[in-house]
Amino acid sequence: MDKDKGFIDSYLKSNAREFFPYSDAIWTYAELGCSEYKSSELLCSLLESHGFKVVMGVAQMPTAFVAEWGEGAPTIGFNCEYDALPGLSQSEKEAKEPVVAGAPGHGCGHNILGVGSIMAAVALKNWMQSVNTTGTIKVFGTPAEEICVGKPFMAREGLFNGCDAILDWHPWDKNGANYDTCNAYFNIKYHFSGRTSHGNSPWEGRSALDTGLLMGHAIEMLREHIPPNTPDAANTVNYTFSDVGPEYASVVPDRCTLWVVGRMNTSDLAETIIQRLHKCAEGASIATGTSWRYEMITASHEKIPNKTLASVLHKNLAQIGPPAFEPHEIELAKSWQKELQVPENGLSQAIEPFHGGASAVSDNSEFSWFAPFAMVWIAGGPTGIGWHNWQISQCSGGSVGRRAMQVAANVLACSAIDLIQNPEIIKEAQKELAGILGSRKYKPLLPEGIPPPININEKTMEKYRSLMAEFYKSNPAAK
Repeated sequence: MDKDKGFIDSYLKSNAREFFPYSDAIWTYAELGCSEYKSSELLCSLLESHGFKVVMGVAQMPTAFVAEWGEGAPTIGFNCEYDALPGLSQSEKEAKEPVVAGAPGHGCGHNILGVGSIMAAVALKNWMQSVNTTGTIKVFGTPAEEICVGKPFMAREGLFNGCDAILDWHPWDKNGANYDTCNAYFNIKYHFSGRTSHGNSPWEGRSALDTGLLMGHAIEMLREHIPPNTPDAANTVNYTFSDVGPEYASVVPDRCTLWVVGRMNTSDLAETIIQRLHKCAEGASIATGTSWRYEMITASHEKIPNKTLASVLHKNLAQIGPPAFEPHEIELAKSWQKELQVPENGLSQAIEPFHGGASAVSDNSEFSWFAPFAMVWIAGGPTGIGWHNWQISQCSGGSVGRRAMQVAANVLACSAIDLIQNPEIIKEAQKELAGILGSRKYKPLLPEGIPPPININEKTMEKYRSLMAEFYKSNPAAK
Protein backbone atom coordinates (compact mmCIF):
# COMPACT_ATOMS: atom_id res chain seq x y z
CA MET A 1 0.00 0.00 0.00
CA ASP A 2 1.47 3.37 -1.05
CA LYS A 3 1.64 6.35 1.27
CA ASP A 4 -1.52 8.00 -0.13
CA LYS A 5 -3.66 4.95 0.45
CA GLY A 6 -1.80 4.38 3.68
CA PHE A 7 -3.10 7.80 4.74
CA ILE A 8 -6.69 6.60 4.22
CA ASP A 9 -6.07 3.37 6.11
CA SER A 10 -4.45 5.24 9.00
CA TYR A 11 -7.19 7.87 9.10
CA LEU A 12 -9.93 5.27 9.28
CA LYS A 13 -8.18 3.24 11.96
CA SER A 14 -7.73 6.39 14.05
CA ASN A 15 -11.15 7.94 13.46
CA ALA A 16 -13.64 5.14 12.74
CA ARG A 17 -14.97 5.24 16.30
CA GLU A 18 -16.21 8.79 15.66
CA PHE A 19 -18.54 7.44 12.96
CA PHE A 20 -19.82 4.25 14.59
CA PRO A 21 -22.25 6.03 16.95
CA TYR A 22 -23.97 7.55 13.91
CA SER A 23 -24.69 4.18 12.32
CA ASP A 24 -25.73 2.86 15.75
CA ALA A 25 -28.20 5.72 16.22
CA ILE A 26 -29.69 5.30 12.74
CA TRP A 27 -30.02 1.58 13.45
CA THR A 28 -32.29 2.42 16.38
CA TYR A 29 -34.26 5.05 14.42
CA ALA A 30 -35.08 2.41 11.73
CA GLU A 31 -37.13 4.78 9.58
CA LEU A 32 -38.92 3.61 6.46
CA GLY A 33 -38.39 5.19 3.05
CA CYS A 34 -39.32 8.87 2.65
CA SER A 35 -39.81 9.07 6.43
CA GLU A 36 -36.10 9.05 7.37
CA TYR A 37 -36.32 12.43 9.08
CA LYS A 38 -34.08 11.75 12.07
CA SER A 39 -31.62 9.67 10.05
CA SER A 40 -31.12 12.19 7.25
CA GLU A 41 -30.83 15.08 9.72
CA LEU A 42 -28.16 13.20 11.65
CA LEU A 43 -26.17 12.40 8.50
CA CYS A 44 -26.35 16.01 7.37
CA SER A 45 -25.04 17.18 10.73
CA LEU A 46 -22.15 14.72 10.42
CA LEU A 47 -21.27 16.05 6.98
CA GLU A 48 -21.54 19.68 8.07
CA SER A 49 -19.25 19.00 11.04
CA HIS A 50 -16.59 17.96 8.52
CA GLY A 51 -16.90 21.05 6.38
CA PHE A 52 -19.34 19.86 3.71
CA LYS A 53 -21.95 22.27 2.38
CA VAL A 54 -25.31 20.50 2.61
CA VAL A 55 -28.57 21.23 0.80
CA MET A 56 -31.49 19.39 2.38
CA GLY A 57 -34.95 18.67 0.99
CA VAL A 58 -33.90 18.38 -2.66
CA ALA A 59 -36.18 17.02 -5.41
CA GLN A 60 -39.32 17.70 -3.31
CA MET A 61 -38.23 15.08 -0.75
CA PRO A 62 -37.65 16.34 2.82
CA THR A 63 -35.23 13.49 3.58
CA ALA A 64 -33.09 13.83 0.42
CA PHE A 65 -29.89 15.88 0.41
CA VAL A 66 -26.75 16.71 -1.55
CA ALA A 67 -23.50 17.49 0.28
CA GLU A 68 -20.46 19.01 -1.42
CA TRP A 69 -16.86 19.86 -0.57
CA GLY A 70 -13.94 21.12 -2.64
CA GLU A 71 -13.66 22.72 -6.05
CA GLY A 72 -12.51 21.84 -9.53
CA ALA A 73 -12.17 18.54 -11.29
CA PRO A 74 -12.65 15.69 -10.95
CA THR A 75 -16.03 15.47 -9.27
CA ILE A 76 -16.44 12.18 -7.43
CA GLY A 77 -19.85 11.19 -6.09
CA PHE A 78 -20.71 8.81 -3.25
CA ASN A 79 -24.11 7.23 -2.68
CA CYS A 80 -25.68 7.41 0.79
CA GLU A 81 -28.76 5.42 1.87
CA TYR A 82 -30.46 5.16 5.26
CA ASP A 83 -33.95 3.64 4.98
CA ALA A 84 -35.07 0.59 6.94
CA LEU A 85 -37.47 -2.27 6.20
CA PRO A 86 -40.90 -2.99 7.72
CA GLY A 87 -41.26 -5.70 10.36
CA LEU A 88 -37.55 -6.38 10.93
CA SER A 89 -37.05 -4.81 14.34
CA GLN A 90 -34.31 -6.67 16.21
CA SER A 91 -32.36 -6.13 19.40
CA GLU A 92 -28.61 -6.62 19.74
CA LYS A 93 -29.22 -10.10 21.12
CA GLU A 94 -28.13 -13.14 19.12
CA ALA A 95 -31.58 -14.76 19.05
CA LYS A 96 -34.68 -13.32 17.42
CA GLU A 97 -36.00 -10.60 19.70
CA PRO A 98 -37.62 -7.50 18.22
CA VAL A 99 -37.10 -4.23 20.04
CA VAL A 100 -40.72 -3.42 19.20
CA ALA A 101 -42.80 -6.24 17.70
CA GLY A 102 -43.76 -5.46 14.10
CA ALA A 103 -41.65 -2.31 13.92
CA PRO A 104 -39.12 -1.55 11.16
CA GLY A 105 -35.50 -2.65 11.32
CA HIS A 106 -32.31 -2.37 9.30
CA GLY A 107 -32.46 -5.78 7.64
CA CYS A 108 -30.58 -4.49 4.60
CA GLY A 109 -27.82 -2.65 6.46
CA HIS A 110 -28.51 0.84 5.19
CA ASN A 111 -27.55 2.33 8.55
CA ILE A 112 -23.96 1.24 7.86
CA LEU A 113 -24.21 1.91 4.12
CA GLY A 114 -24.91 5.61 4.57
CA VAL A 115 -22.36 6.22 7.29
CA GLY A 116 -19.75 4.10 5.49
CA SER A 117 -20.03 6.27 2.38
CA ILE A 118 -19.66 9.39 4.49
CA MET A 119 -16.60 7.88 6.16
CA ALA A 120 -15.09 7.44 2.70
CA ALA A 121 -15.94 11.00 1.66
CA VAL A 122 -14.46 12.49 4.84
CA ALA A 123 -11.32 10.36 4.65
CA LEU A 124 -10.86 11.39 1.00
CA LYS A 125 -11.36 15.05 1.91
CA ASN A 126 -8.67 14.84 4.58
CA TRP A 127 -6.25 13.21 2.14
CA MET A 128 -6.95 15.90 -0.49
CA GLN A 129 -6.18 18.58 2.06
CA SER A 130 -2.99 16.82 3.12
CA VAL A 131 -1.62 16.73 -0.45
CA ASN A 132 -3.18 20.05 -1.50
CA THR A 133 -4.96 18.66 -4.55
CA THR A 134 -8.08 19.94 -6.28
CA GLY A 135 -11.31 18.08 -6.81
CA THR A 136 -14.92 18.04 -5.71
CA ILE A 137 -16.61 15.46 -3.51
CA LYS A 138 -20.38 15.02 -3.58
CA VAL A 139 -22.46 12.86 -1.27
CA PHE A 140 -25.96 12.07 -2.49
CA GLY A 141 -28.44 11.39 0.30
CA THR A 142 -31.00 9.19 -1.45
CA PRO A 143 -34.15 8.19 0.46
CA ALA A 144 -36.28 5.09 0.07
CA GLU A 145 -33.94 2.81 -1.87
CA GLU A 146 -35.99 -0.20 -0.77
CA ILE A 147 -38.86 1.01 -2.94
CA CYS A 148 -36.61 2.66 -5.58
CA VAL A 149 -37.98 6.15 -4.99
CA GLY A 150 -35.15 8.54 -4.14
CA LYS A 151 -32.81 8.40 -7.11
CA PRO A 152 -35.33 8.56 -9.99
CA PHE A 153 -36.79 11.76 -8.58
CA MET A 154 -33.34 13.22 -7.91
CA ALA A 155 -32.24 12.23 -11.41
CA ARG A 156 -35.32 13.92 -12.88
CA GLU A 157 -34.14 17.16 -11.24
CA GLY A 158 -30.67 16.80 -12.78
CA LEU A 159 -28.90 16.42 -9.44
CA PHE A 160 -26.45 13.81 -10.75
CA ASN A 161 -25.23 15.97 -13.61
CA GLY A 162 -21.60 17.03 -13.55
CA CYS A 163 -20.07 14.00 -11.84
CA ASP A 164 -17.02 12.37 -13.41
CA ALA A 165 -17.63 9.09 -11.54
CA ILE A 166 -19.96 7.82 -8.82
CA LEU A 167 -19.00 5.12 -6.30
CA ASP A 168 -21.23 3.01 -4.08
CA TRP A 169 -21.15 0.00 -1.77
CA HIS A 170 -23.55 -2.38 -0.09
CA PRO A 171 -23.25 -4.90 2.74
CA TRP A 172 -23.91 -8.42 1.47
CA ASP A 173 -23.01 -12.03 2.13
CA LYS A 174 -19.93 -11.81 -0.10
CA ASN A 175 -17.02 -9.58 -1.09
CA GLY A 176 -16.67 -8.41 -4.66
CA ALA A 177 -16.77 -5.59 -7.17
CA ASN A 178 -18.24 -6.55 -10.51
CA TYR A 179 -19.28 -4.91 -13.75
CA ASP A 180 -22.85 -6.08 -13.37
CA THR A 181 -26.17 -4.68 -14.47
CA CYS A 182 -29.61 -4.71 -12.85
CA ASN A 183 -33.10 -4.54 -14.28
CA ALA A 184 -35.24 -1.51 -14.83
CA TYR A 185 -38.09 -1.30 -12.33
CA PHE A 186 -41.59 0.12 -12.01
CA ASN A 187 -44.07 0.35 -9.14
CA ILE A 188 -47.66 1.30 -9.96
CA LYS A 189 -51.00 1.21 -8.16
CA TYR A 190 -54.22 0.84 -10.15
CA HIS A 191 -57.26 2.23 -8.37
CA PHE A 192 -60.73 1.05 -9.44
CA SER A 193 -64.02 2.69 -8.40
CA GLY A 194 -67.46 1.13 -8.71
CA ARG A 195 -70.82 1.29 -6.90
CA THR A 196 -71.91 -0.56 -3.78
CA SER A 197 -75.08 -2.54 -3.52
CA HIS A 198 -76.59 -5.23 -1.31
CA GLY A 199 -75.33 -8.73 -1.98
CA ASN A 200 -78.89 -9.96 -2.53
CA SER A 201 -79.22 -7.61 -5.52
CA PRO A 202 -75.63 -7.36 -6.88
CA TRP A 203 -76.89 -6.30 -10.32
CA GLU A 204 -77.53 -2.87 -8.80
CA GLY A 205 -73.82 -2.44 -8.07
CA ARG A 206 -70.60 -2.24 -10.06
CA SER A 207 -67.85 -4.32 -8.48
CA ALA A 208 -64.42 -2.73 -8.33
CA LEU A 209 -63.12 -6.08 -7.09
CA ASP A 210 -64.36 -7.73 -10.29
CA THR A 211 -62.30 -5.15 -12.18
CA GLY A 212 -59.22 -5.95 -10.14
CA LEU A 213 -59.70 -9.68 -10.64
CA LEU A 214 -60.09 -9.22 -14.39
CA MET A 215 -56.95 -7.12 -14.54
CA GLY A 216 -55.11 -9.74 -12.51
CA HIS A 217 -56.23 -12.39 -14.99
CA ALA A 218 -55.07 -10.18 -17.87
CA ILE A 219 -51.65 -9.86 -16.19
CA GLU A 220 -51.45 -13.65 -15.99
CA MET A 221 -52.06 -13.78 -19.75
CA LEU A 222 -49.58 -10.96 -20.40
CA ARG A 223 -46.77 -12.72 -18.55
CA GLU A 224 -46.54 -15.38 -21.27
CA HIS A 225 -45.78 -12.69 -23.83
CA ILE A 226 -42.94 -10.98 -21.98
CA PRO A 227 -39.44 -12.13 -22.99
CA PRO A 228 -38.06 -14.01 -19.97
CA ASN A 229 -34.42 -12.80 -20.06
CA THR A 230 -31.83 -14.68 -17.93
CA PRO A 231 -32.52 -16.18 -14.47
CA ASP A 232 -30.23 -13.67 -12.69
CA ALA A 233 -32.16 -10.77 -14.23
CA ALA A 234 -35.56 -12.27 -15.02
CA ASN A 235 -38.29 -10.09 -16.47
CA THR A 236 -41.06 -10.35 -13.90
CA VAL A 237 -44.42 -8.78 -13.03
CA ASN A 238 -45.85 -9.21 -9.52
CA TYR A 239 -49.14 -7.91 -8.21
CA THR A 240 -51.31 -7.92 -5.11
CA PHE A 241 -54.59 -6.43 -3.95
CA SER A 242 -53.60 -3.82 -1.40
CA ASP A 243 -57.07 -2.41 -0.71
CA VAL A 244 -60.59 -3.78 -1.28
CA GLY A 245 -63.82 -2.71 0.30
CA PRO A 246 -66.26 -2.45 1.89
CA GLU A 247 -64.97 -5.55 3.61
CA TYR A 248 -68.31 -7.37 4.10
CA ALA A 249 -69.10 -10.15 1.62
CA SER A 250 -72.72 -8.96 1.58
CA VAL A 251 -71.70 -5.60 0.04
CA VAL A 252 -70.56 -5.28 -3.57
CA PRO A 253 -67.11 -3.60 -3.32
CA ASP A 254 -66.91 -0.10 -4.74
CA ARG A 255 -63.14 0.20 -4.38
CA CYS A 256 -60.15 -1.97 -5.23
CA THR A 257 -56.46 -1.26 -5.61
CA LEU A 258 -54.20 -3.59 -7.56
CA TRP A 259 -50.51 -2.92 -6.88
CA VAL A 260 -48.02 -3.94 -9.57
CA VAL A 261 -44.23 -4.21 -9.44
CA GLY A 262 -42.26 -5.01 -12.58
CA ARG A 263 -38.60 -5.70 -13.36
CA MET A 264 -37.44 -5.59 -16.98
CA ASN A 265 -33.98 -5.87 -18.45
CA THR A 266 -34.36 -2.64 -20.40
CA SER A 267 -36.22 0.58 -19.74
CA ASP A 268 -37.64 0.42 -23.29
CA LEU A 269 -39.30 -2.90 -22.47
CA ALA A 270 -40.45 -1.51 -19.11
CA GLU A 271 -42.19 1.38 -20.88
CA THR A 272 -43.86 -1.04 -23.29
CA ILE A 273 -45.12 -3.28 -20.48
CA ILE A 274 -46.40 -0.28 -18.52
CA GLN A 275 -48.53 0.75 -21.50
CA ARG A 276 -49.85 -2.81 -21.83
CA LEU A 277 -50.72 -2.85 -18.13
CA HIS A 278 -52.68 0.37 -18.65
CA LYS A 279 -54.61 -1.43 -21.40
CA CYS A 280 -55.30 -4.33 -19.01
CA ALA A 281 -56.77 -1.87 -16.51
CA GLU A 282 -58.76 -0.04 -19.16
CA GLY A 283 -60.19 -3.24 -20.62
CA ALA A 284 -61.16 -4.61 -17.22
CA SER A 285 -62.84 -1.32 -16.33
CA ILE A 286 -64.86 -1.25 -19.56
CA ALA A 287 -65.97 -4.82 -19.03
CA THR A 288 -67.26 -4.15 -15.49
CA GLY A 289 -68.64 -0.65 -15.91
CA THR A 290 -66.24 0.89 -13.41
CA SER A 291 -63.69 3.70 -13.57
CA TRP A 292 -59.92 3.49 -13.10
CA ARG A 293 -56.84 5.58 -12.58
CA TYR A 294 -53.21 4.74 -12.01
CA GLU A 295 -50.74 6.07 -9.47
CA MET A 296 -47.11 5.84 -10.54
CA ILE A 297 -45.08 5.33 -7.36
CA THR A 298 -41.69 5.20 -9.07
CA ALA A 299 -39.71 3.81 -11.99
CA SER A 300 -35.99 3.38 -12.53
CA HIS A 301 -33.73 2.43 -15.45
CA GLU A 302 -31.51 -0.59 -15.94
CA LYS A 303 -27.94 -0.20 -14.69
CA ILE A 304 -25.21 0.47 -17.24
CA PRO A 305 -22.20 -1.63 -16.23
CA ASN A 306 -18.73 -0.08 -16.27
CA LYS A 307 -15.88 -2.58 -16.32
CA THR A 308 -13.21 0.13 -16.20
CA LEU A 309 -14.48 1.68 -12.97
CA ALA A 310 -15.43 -1.64 -11.38
CA SER A 311 -11.89 -2.91 -11.92
CA VAL A 312 -10.57 -0.02 -9.81
CA LEU A 313 -12.82 -1.03 -6.92
CA HIS A 314 -11.90 -4.69 -7.33
CA LYS A 315 -8.17 -3.92 -7.30
CA ASN A 316 -8.46 -1.90 -4.12
CA LEU A 317 -10.63 -4.53 -2.45
CA ALA A 318 -7.96 -7.12 -3.26
CA GLN A 319 -5.25 -4.89 -1.76
CA ILE A 320 -7.21 -4.00 1.39
CA GLY A 321 -8.82 -7.39 1.89
CA PRO A 322 -12.25 -8.37 3.24
CA PRO A 323 -13.27 -7.72 6.85
CA ALA A 324 -11.23 -9.65 9.42
CA PHE A 325 -14.01 -11.13 11.52
CA GLU A 326 -13.46 -12.38 15.05
CA PRO A 327 -13.98 -16.09 15.86
CA HIS A 328 -17.10 -15.41 17.92
CA GLU A 329 -18.68 -13.50 15.00
CA ILE A 330 -18.03 -16.41 12.66
CA GLU A 331 -19.37 -18.93 15.18
CA LEU A 332 -22.57 -16.92 15.61
CA ALA A 333 -23.07 -16.91 11.84
CA LYS A 334 -22.53 -20.67 11.77
CA SER A 335 -25.08 -21.20 14.53
CA TRP A 336 -27.72 -19.36 12.48
CA GLN A 337 -26.77 -21.36 9.39
CA LYS A 338 -27.11 -24.60 11.33
CA GLU A 339 -30.52 -23.57 12.58
CA LEU A 340 -31.62 -22.80 9.01
CA GLN A 341 -30.07 -26.01 7.66
CA VAL A 342 -27.73 -24.35 5.17
CA PRO A 343 -23.95 -24.88 4.80
CA GLU A 344 -22.13 -23.66 7.89
CA ASN A 345 -19.67 -21.36 6.12
CA GLY A 346 -19.86 -18.50 8.60
CA LEU A 347 -18.95 -15.09 7.16
CA SER A 348 -17.26 -14.75 3.80
CA GLN A 349 -13.57 -13.90 3.98
CA ALA A 350 -12.87 -14.50 0.29
CA ILE A 351 -13.10 -12.15 -2.69
CA GLU A 352 -15.19 -13.17 -5.67
CA PRO A 353 -13.49 -13.33 -9.08
CA PHE A 354 -14.05 -10.26 -11.22
CA HIS A 355 -17.08 -10.85 -13.47
CA GLY A 356 -20.15 -9.36 -15.11
CA GLY A 357 -23.71 -10.60 -14.83
CA ALA A 358 -26.62 -9.07 -12.96
CA SER A 359 -27.40 -8.10 -9.38
CA ALA A 360 -30.52 -7.29 -7.40
CA VAL A 361 -32.66 -4.37 -8.55
CA SER A 362 -31.68 -1.03 -7.06
CA ASP A 363 -32.41 2.54 -8.04
CA ASN A 364 -28.67 3.27 -7.91
CA SER A 365 -28.95 2.30 -11.58
CA GLU A 366 -30.01 5.91 -12.20
CA PHE A 367 -26.45 7.07 -11.42
CA SER A 368 -25.07 4.95 -14.25
CA TRP A 369 -26.81 7.01 -16.95
CA PHE A 370 -25.09 10.21 -15.82
CA ALA A 371 -21.53 9.08 -15.10
CA PRO A 372 -19.45 5.91 -14.87
CA PHE A 373 -20.80 4.04 -11.87
CA ALA A 374 -19.60 1.03 -9.89
CA MET A 375 -20.15 -0.49 -6.48
CA VAL A 376 -18.39 -2.86 -4.13
CA TRP A 377 -20.07 -5.55 -2.04
CA ILE A 378 -18.65 -6.14 1.44
CA ALA A 379 -19.54 -9.10 3.66
CA GLY A 380 -21.81 -7.85 6.42
CA GLY A 381 -23.88 -10.95 7.14
CA PRO A 382 -23.73 -14.76 6.94
CA THR A 383 -23.66 -16.64 3.66
CA GLY A 384 -26.63 -18.68 2.55
CA ILE A 385 -29.35 -17.29 4.84
CA GLY A 386 -30.73 -14.65 2.50
CA TRP A 387 -31.10 -10.96 3.22
CA HIS A 388 -33.89 -8.73 4.56
CA ASN A 389 -34.22 -10.72 7.77
CA TRP A 390 -33.71 -10.26 11.52
CA GLN A 391 -30.22 -11.78 11.43
CA ILE A 392 -29.06 -9.05 9.05
CA SER A 393 -30.69 -6.46 11.31
CA GLN A 394 -28.65 -7.84 14.20
CA CYS A 395 -25.40 -7.78 12.20
CA SER A 396 -26.03 -4.23 10.99
CA GLY A 397 -26.27 -2.98 14.56
CA GLY A 398 -23.19 -4.80 15.82
CA SER A 399 -19.51 -5.44 15.29
CA VAL A 400 -19.97 -7.35 12.02
CA GLY A 401 -21.59 -4.32 10.41
CA ARG A 402 -18.96 -1.95 11.75
CA ARG A 403 -16.14 -4.06 10.30
CA ALA A 404 -17.87 -4.11 6.91
CA MET A 405 -18.41 -0.36 7.03
CA GLN A 406 -14.76 0.40 7.72
CA VAL A 407 -13.52 -1.85 4.89
CA ALA A 408 -16.05 -0.31 2.49
CA ALA A 409 -14.95 3.22 3.38
CA ASN A 410 -11.34 2.22 2.79
CA VAL A 411 -12.06 0.69 -0.63
CA LEU A 412 -14.19 3.64 -1.76
CA ALA A 413 -11.72 6.32 -0.65
CA CYS A 414 -8.68 4.52 -2.09
CA SER A 415 -10.51 4.02 -5.38
CA ALA A 416 -11.30 7.73 -5.48
CA ILE A 417 -7.59 8.46 -5.00
CA ASP A 418 -6.84 6.34 -8.07
CA LEU A 419 -9.34 8.40 -10.08
CA ILE A 420 -7.87 11.70 -8.91
CA GLN A 421 -4.27 10.65 -9.53
CA ASN A 422 -4.97 8.93 -12.85
CA PRO A 423 -7.44 11.01 -14.90
CA GLU A 424 -6.99 8.63 -17.83
CA ILE A 425 -9.04 6.07 -15.85
CA ILE A 426 -11.98 8.46 -15.79
CA LYS A 427 -11.59 9.17 -19.51
CA GLU A 428 -11.56 5.43 -20.28
CA ALA A 429 -14.60 4.82 -18.04
CA GLN A 430 -16.48 7.67 -19.70
CA LYS A 431 -15.55 6.32 -23.13
CA GLU A 432 -16.91 2.92 -22.10
CA LEU A 433 -20.17 4.46 -20.89
CA ALA A 434 -20.58 6.49 -24.08
CA GLY A 435 -19.98 3.37 -26.16
CA ILE A 436 -22.71 1.42 -24.37
CA LEU A 437 -25.25 4.26 -24.41
CA GLY A 438 -24.64 5.18 -28.02
CA SER A 439 -27.33 7.65 -29.05
CA ARG A 440 -29.48 6.97 -25.99
CA LYS A 441 -29.99 9.82 -23.55
CA TYR A 442 -31.41 9.77 -20.04
CA LYS A 443 -35.17 10.23 -20.11
CA PRO A 444 -37.15 9.95 -16.87
CA LEU A 445 -39.52 7.00 -16.75
CA LEU A 446 -41.66 9.02 -14.35
CA PRO A 447 -44.60 10.89 -15.87
CA GLU A 448 -43.95 14.60 -15.96
CA GLY A 449 -45.09 16.49 -12.91
CA ILE A 450 -45.88 13.61 -10.55
CA PRO A 451 -44.56 14.29 -7.03
CA PRO A 452 -42.53 11.80 -5.02
CA PRO A 453 -44.63 9.64 -2.66
CA ILE A 454 -43.24 11.26 0.49
CA ASN A 455 -46.05 9.97 2.72
CA ILE A 456 -46.03 6.38 1.48
CA ASN A 457 -44.75 4.98 4.80
CA GLU A 458 -45.88 7.67 7.20
CA LYS A 459 -48.86 5.75 8.63
CA THR A 460 -46.59 2.86 9.57
CA MET A 461 -44.03 5.18 11.13
CA GLU A 462 -46.74 7.00 13.07
CA LYS A 463 -47.79 3.65 14.51
CA TYR A 464 -44.32 2.74 15.76
CA ARG A 465 -42.31 5.95 16.33
CA SER A 466 -43.48 6.59 19.86
CA LEU A 467 -42.95 2.94 20.80
CA MET A 468 -39.44 2.92 19.34
CA ALA A 469 -38.39 6.30 20.76
CA GLU A 470 -37.50 5.00 24.22
CA PHE A 471 -34.91 2.71 22.62
CA TYR A 472 -33.20 5.38 20.52
CA LYS A 473 -29.47 5.65 21.07
CA SER A 474 -28.29 9.15 21.91
CA ASN A 475 -27.64 11.57 19.09
CA PRO A 476 -23.84 11.72 18.71
CA ALA A 477 -24.09 15.12 17.02
CA ALA A 478 -25.50 16.58 20.24
CA LYS A 479 -22.43 15.71 22.28
